[in-house]
Amino acid sequence: MPEVSRFSGIVITMYFNDHDPPHFHVRYGEYRATVNLDPVQLRGGELPRRVSGLVMEWGRAHRAELQKNWTQLATEGTFNLIPPLV
Repeated sequence: MPEVSRFSGIVITMYFNDHDPPHFHVRYGEYRATVNLDPVQLRGGELPRRVSGLVMEWGRAHRAELQKNWTQLATEGTFNLIPPLV
């Protein structure tokens, strides 16, 4: 599972040829969650409130890049790293 970004102990990943709708996966310590891209919202799992806020902010800021990665992973098996939340 490619790691596309990491910040504040949060790891953002995407799977090759994953199922629709477009989404990304989040790991933070023992917490796991899935976040949809359109709109950027928690799809499943659980995150601490502060971490959830950071992930949603990051996801909205990088939605176009995430969508591009989703398409590239499905069609070419490649992806680009996405800058962390600053």
